[in-house]
Amino acid sequence: MPSIQRQKLIEVLSNPDKIWDIVIVGGGATGLGTALDAASRGYQTLLLEQADFAKGTSSRSTKLVHGGVRYLAQGDIGLVREALYERGLLLKNAAHLVKNESFIIPNYQWWKGAYYSIGLTLYDLLAGKLSFGRSKHISKRETISRLPGIKQQGLYGGVVYHDGQFDDARLAINLAQTGLEQGATVLNYFKVTGLLKEDGKITGVSATDVETGTVYQIKSKVVINATGVFVDELMQQDEPHKKPLVRPSQGIHIVIDRSFLPGDDALMIPETDDGRVLFAVPWHGKLLIGTTDTPIDEHSLEPRALEEEIGFVMRNISRYLTKVPEWKDVLSIFAGLRPLAAPQEGKKGTKEISRRHKIIVSGSGLITITGGKWTTYRRMAQDTVDKAIETARLDPRKCITTNLPIHGNKSDVDRNDHLYVYGSDRDALLGLIKENPEWAEKLNPLLDYIKAEVVWAVRYEMARTVEDVLARRIRVLFLDAKAAMEMTPGVAALMAIELKKDQNWELSQVEEFIKLAKGYLL
Repeated sequence: MPSIQRQKLIEVLSNPDKIWDIVIVGGGATGLGTALDAASRGYQTLLLEQADFAKGTSSRSTKLVHGGVRYLAQGDIGLVREALYERGLLLKNAAHLVKNESFIIPNYQWWKGAYYSIGLTLYDLLAGKLSFGRSKHISKRETISRLPGIKQQGLYGGVVYHDGQFDDARLAINLAQTGLEQGATVLNYFKVTGLLKEDGKITGVSATDVETGTVYQIKSKVVINATGVFVDELMQQDEPHKKPLVRPSQGIHIVIDRSFLPGDDALMIPETDDGRVLFAVPWHGKLLIGTTDTPIDEHSLEPRALEEEIGFVMRNISRYLTKVPEWKDVLSIFAGLRPLAAPQEGKKGTKEISRRHKIIVSGSGLITITGGKWTTYRRMAQDTVDKAIETARLDPRKCITTNLPIHGNKSDVDRNDHLYVYGSDRDALLGLIKENPEWAEKLNPLLDYIKAEVVWAVRYEMARTVEDVLARRIRVLFLDAKAAMEMTPGVAALMAIELKKDQNWELSQVEEFIKLAKGYLL
């Protein structure tokens, strides 16, 4: 497998006469999915991301590939059916990262068992042939044995249902790799700073290589704005008087030790103080708890959990566990922003807004895709490319991603081996140890990650900074921020050799990452 050479990818941009079919701005789930869809149809495709792939919302999800039980309760059956179909495709096309997870809703009111069983039976039926398994009512005894650590007082039983679980940032990296294999050019650390126009129509973008400061004028038949919570910035460059389309809503997640809820099942709390659902999901050997829904006024690449959000999650989870987690038990805490539709006059909330995606085409031809969720990224991409074909009058070609395996796809992975997330790349990664036996050593004596993973991330997964590796290639920042800080000097030293960087780069990387990681601790 040839390594991915950033410089080679950038060389293509130096040709002033090249006209791309499609330029995509934004390297989260939607942008990467759109680049893969467009390239696999044979269009000349370029994706530019200002930071790292999945740096924002796309690495900060609840790690669920799901139809959305909550949307079913809101009566949005079309959205649930679409998401359940896409969930089935993801399990097939990215089998190394997506798994069938069982969720248990504990019942503390006798009639709730029947109530949830009826709703979840409809959920199963909507999945059709792509069902992950039938939901069923279970006894109090079985609920306790499957959720050791659940509060027993007043418990009547539980309802089990099935949904998908995955690793979001790992899937994003694999989508970038698949896009490259299909002929797309995808670049991280490349910021789009302006739109090029002729006679009022968009003809391309102006972009800066963040690493070198070099500015490129890039021509394109159509430009797609897939920047998530940042969509308004590009839309306002296009139409300065445009009203904001998006109001960010923040969701936080707390990570604690699995001992608080051992067992393989996830816990689903159907109603919290604010009427949302709360999940406690086993993830990479830890317990991930979330999420919240807090409308906020500004958006950033590195949002921070608010004290009241942390209190909300701790308070609500504590009602269900015999061993109550305290603030000192939190290993990592991260916040993400959802791009929800800005409320209309007189309305304040965001949680009632559907997660259905919207595609908007401006007078100058800028295509903006917003809304949606990770599970439906492929469908969003398909609809966006279809719209691009229509807008730019491209030669029409059919979407082929329904049955297109994603890089690394492998169904028989051993989930007890932490390298399972590499799927079909696992053996090649271990093959690096032949080149240097030292790379078999652990990055932290208490964790499984090895040095070869850092080298692999730089050579084959486009990692450019220590944060890229510790946050999104191996997920340790999101699992144990203190351990991630301890690993920083070793990771920086390995990367400096691979990237041919000097000691100043190494020291500044360590300093920057430690500062960032402190924000993931209470």
